[in-house]
Amino acid sequence: MKACGVCGSDLEKIYGQYSQPSMRLGHEPSGIVSEVGSNVKEFKKGDRVFVHHHVPCHSCHFCSHGNETMCQKYSETNLSPCGLAEEFLVPDWNVAHGGMIKLPDHISFDEASMIEPLACCVRAWNKIKFKQGDSVAILGAGPTGMMHVMLSKIFGMGDIFCFDINNFRLSFAKQFGITESILSTDPSAHQKILAKTGNRGVDVVIVSTGSLNAIAQSIEIVRKGGTVVLFGVPTKDAKMSLDISKVYSKEITITPSYAASEIDTNAAFKLIEEKKIEINKLITHRFDLI
Repeated sequence: MKACGVCGSDLEKIYGQYSQPSMRLGHEPSGIVSEVGSNVKEFKKGDRVFVHHHVPCHSCHFCSHGNETMCQKYSETNLSPCGLAEEFLVPDWNVAHGGMIKLPDHISFDEASMIEPLACCVRAWNKIKFKQGDSVAILGAGPTGMMHVMLSKIFGMGDIFCFDINNFRLSFAKQFGITESILSTDPSAHQKILAKTGNRGVDVVIVSTGSLNAIAQSIEIVRKGGTVVLFGVPTKDAKMSLDISKVYSKEITITPSYAASEIDTNAAFKLIEEKKIEINKLITHRFDLI
């Protein structure tokens, strides 16, 4: 392993907020092949690669309906022991079914470690019905939130609003050419959105945080007939009170988006390979494994 991103879900695993506490961390790795199995023909020792930890079967009921991340095989496959390890084993299933991508020389290991989270964002966007010029609000201005900003621009969205409780992140977001950054706790946040959207609300809200307060806020700021995407990972057993009558009367579409398949990782890889997205801008810190 040469580089591996740290996902918010890794922190939740450490604290036991995702499932059981675990130190098997890291699922965004890139590195160099050190050994190959006897049946492996597509890769060789010394290849620079990105590795995806889960790969679906593409033959079950879920896969046939485009729900690859719900596939039983998807959840069964994983790296051993984990991506945040000096060396790890990639299952033969993953190798044979698109779970590894050879990296060209112009893509760094750091950039390759961003393929998986970008793929998750790509999957979310593939679930959204939108028109070019539509407005979008991204709640949670962390790394994936900024990836959603970048994709918003690629897909031709109009006004882009970023919400967060952290002023550093809001300041950081401004360099990406957003329309406005808004403190989530600002009492006038809803009015600011209405003022910028012809009193409608935004067309699309992407909740790129597991915060239940952000989900509640998304229902307030989305327009009638708009879409809310639940992208951020909530803590286990998270429950909230939601005014369903408002969701119903406003005809709000609520769309969860969980993880990514190798279809999405290939799409994300191409965006980075073709330099359509400057993923390096999101890397602010680097830490040694030991």
